[in-house]
Amino acid sequence: MENSRFNAYRIMWILVFYDLPTITERDRKAHTKFRKQIVDGGFQMFQWSIYVRHCSSKENSDVHTQRIKNILPDKGHVGIIAITDKQFEQIEIYHGKKRAAPPQQVQQLELF
Repeated sequence: MENSRFNAYRIMWILVFYDLPTITERDRKAHTKFRKQIVDGGFQMFQWSIYVRHCSSKENSDVHTQRIKNILPDKGHVGIIAITDKQFEQIEIYHGKKRAAPPQQVQQLELF
C-alpha cells in the first residue's frame, strides 16, 4: 500500500443516517436543528436522512464523528459509520432500475 498522505485507503468518508421523530413541534425543531448542525459541519445530503462528509484522514474523521456525537438529539435513531475512500468508490446507485453515476470525487488541495 502506498504511503501517500492522500491515498484511497487513508481518506475517509463519514456517513450519518438518522430517523428522528417529527410528530410534535418540539420534535420538528430538534430534527431541523440536528440537520442544520450536520450541514454546517460540512456534511452533504446523499439521500433523505443520509449525509456524507469527506475527511482527509482517520484522525480527521474521528474529530467529525465526535462532533456528531456531541449534538445527538434526545429522541430518534442516529447511525454513524466511517469508511475508506476505496470502499466508498464501490458504491452502486440506482434510480429505478437504471444505474446512476456515483457521487463526484472531492478535490484535494495540498499546499505544501
